[in-house]
Amino acid sequence: MLATSALSHTARAESLDELAAAAKKEGELTVIALPHDWCGYGAVIAGFKAKYPEIKVNELNPDAGSGDEIEAIKANKGNMGPQAPDVIDVGLAFGPQAKAEGLIQPYKVSTWDEIPADVKDAEGYWYADYYGVMAFGINKDLVKESPKDWEDLLKADYANAVGLTGDPRTSNQAILAIMSAGAARGGALGQESAEKGLQFFKELNEKGNFVPVSGKTATIAQGQTPIVAAWDYNLLSWRDNLNGNPDMEVVIPASSSLAGVYVQAISAYAPHPNAAKLWMEYLYSDEGQLGWLKGYCHPARFNAMSKAGKIPADLLAKLPPAEFYERAVFPTVEQQEANKKIVAENWDKVVGAEVK
Repeated sequence: MLATSALSHTARAESLDELAAAAKKEGELTVIALPHDWCGYGAVIAGFKAKYPEIKVNELNPDAGSGDEIEAIKANKGNMGPQAPDVIDVGLAFGPQAKAEGLIQPYKVSTWDEIPADVKDAEGYWYADYYGVMAFGINKDLVKESPKDWEDLLKADYANAVGLTGDPRTSNQAILAIMSAGAARGGALGQESAEKGLQFFKELNEKGNFVPVSGKTATIAQGQTPIVAAWDYNLLSWRDNLNGNPDMEVVIPASSSLAGVYVQAISAYAPHPNAAKLWMEYLYSDEGQLGWLKGYCHPARFNAMSKAGKIPADLLAKLPPAEFYERAVFPTVEQQEANKKIVAENWDKVVGAEVK
């Protein structure tokens, strides 16, 4: 029998048909922080809806950061309505945090064995979904000479031009941009990369090059933030959406090809636990994994699927050259946690710019 408790089993579903029936009975699924142009999520959500039209998908706060997702679970522990997230998609360092705080429940999807062991919790509380590398997105109508590395951003040419994608105290993407900048200055991943990264952004801010505006497609296009540090898959998607108006270039910094892994988890207080499990099964199915790949993300099962010949050649052809990913560095959970702690606690006093 499938358990329906929100605190239920770690085992794989005995039957996807049983799970689907229980999920359809719940009738809803609430997701959070999934912009449609992030990692192909618009099409992924549409794919889930097409497969399970009986399940209404509630989408909360698409622009929320990983920290906001954690807070949304905390704030809605007793809420069984559509404001309580069933599932979260957060930066790697936030998975262990959520587990330690008792905010997520274990569940192992049927493709569990194809998720690399070093990017999943052995008990099934959280597991990698996809990864990308930190890059710069550049409005070529406004920036004639593209920066090739982090130190270039300090040049006078880039006055009032450089943005992050959110509040560095809570946004995983912004936190790891700071790690990338610190690593480019020779900082060991962890506390040292955070300290050197904060110093870099202090200098960037003092020179007048940093713009405290949350960067996205529109801010690049409109010139508020002509240069944005973000995940390659977001920038490549934004570039496609802009369709040459303006022309946008994506550059991976020469000295620091930092990879960022995101993880999925089910809320311990999920109002729709079976729908949450069915969502996970869909995301980790071949269809779900290829959906992320279409959004320029490398899905967790990429290596296993590639070996099995399950990845269409035309999808591989659209990705940036493989050498960009061959030199990618994957920070450990411990390194990310150490980096996150320093950045979150010291951004205000070291840099002092409030990103909105």
